[in-house]
Amino acid sequence: MDENVTTAALEEWVRRFAHQVAEHRDHLTELDAAIGDADHGSNMDRGMKAAVAALDESPPATAGALFSKVGMTLVSSVGGASGPLFGTLFLRIGSTLGDAETTSAPQFAAALRAGLGGVVDRGKAGPDDKTMYDALAPAVDALDVALADGADLATGLKHARDAAAAGRDATTPMLARKGRASYLGERSVGHQDPGATTVALLLEAATEAPF
Repeated sequence: MDENVTTAALEEWVRRFAHQVAEHRDHLTELDAAIGDADHGSNMDRGMKAAVAALDESPPATAGALFSKVGMTLVSSVGGASGPLFGTLFLRIGSTLGDAETTSAPQFAAALRAGLGGVVDRGKAGPDDKTMYDALAPAVDALDVALADGADLATGLKHARDAAAAGRDATTPMLARKGRASYLGERSVGHQDPGATTVALLLEAATEAPF
């Protein structure tokens, strides 16, 4: 397997993520209805459709341009916290990857960790706050560990996907400490976090992309 990922493969990841969001839009909105504003699924679907349309209109030549375009589109077209948070995730990935024509597995992992850092900077969330962080941080860690153990990127991303799914599931019994859900106090317990669920879809899409 070629460990150098092309911009076209990264773009396919984005497109598959958009498909995942569209497929699970109603479920994401149902999750958000329990602890948020009942618009996460529809907002993310609108944002990712806009991102794909932007890619169709002007295909990016580099990874940096790709993720910058996606990130800016999400920030400008998605309301609430989702646009700024997921937009920042992609913007940081893009700024880390820069203008290289291909991306190595270590570079991909470093970019994903930079994206996590952007989410922390923007949302000020940490472990067990019942946010997207609780799925994204374990995924980033799992990818780093897998690559350090000699796994290829495709295998590492499967570990990251599984870690994200476990992190998503772990949000259900948590008490929300950040965002709209935190206003509910104890009533937030027993509900899966929609942001963490969307992160799990992002990592699922990564395992479907031609890496």
